[in-house]
Amino acid sequence: LSGTTKVLTTLLGAVAAVSLLVGGIGIMNIMLVSVTERTREIGLRLAIGALEREVLLQFLIEAVVLAALGGLIGIVLATGASLALSGLMGVPYLFNPGVNLLSFVFSAGIGVVFGYFPARRAARMDPIDALRHE
Repeated sequence: LSGTTKVLTTLLGAVAAVSLLVGGIGIMNIMLVSVTERTREIGLRLAIGALEREVLLQFLIEAVVLAALGGLIGIVLATGASLALSGLMGVPYLFNPGVNLLSFVFSAGIGVVFGYFPARRAARMDPIDALRHE
C-alpha cells in the first residue's frame, strides 16, 4: 500500500507540474500580447521620463494579479467541489488555511516567473521605435 501511495503521489505531482507550466506559458503569452498591443503607450511613458524599472514593475504587477486571480478562482472552485464531494461520499471535509495560502502564494509566484520576460521586453523598448509602431 505504501508503494502504491508513493507512485500515485508522484504521478499527481507530475500532473500538477505540467499544468502549472502550461498555465505559466498561457500567462506569458497573454502578457506578450498585452505588451505588443500597448507598444505606443509604453513608448509614450518612456519618452516622457518613465524609468525602465517602473515599466517593468507595471507589467510584473499585471502578471502577478492575473496569476493570483486565477489561483483564487481555483481555490474557490476546489473548495466548492470538495464540499460537494465530501457530502456525496460521506467523508469529512477539513479546510486547511495553510495549504490554501501556500497555493495562492505559489500561483502568484508563477505570475512573477512567467511575467518577467514580457515585462523586461516592455521595459527595454526604444521609445522612438515604440512611438512609430502602428
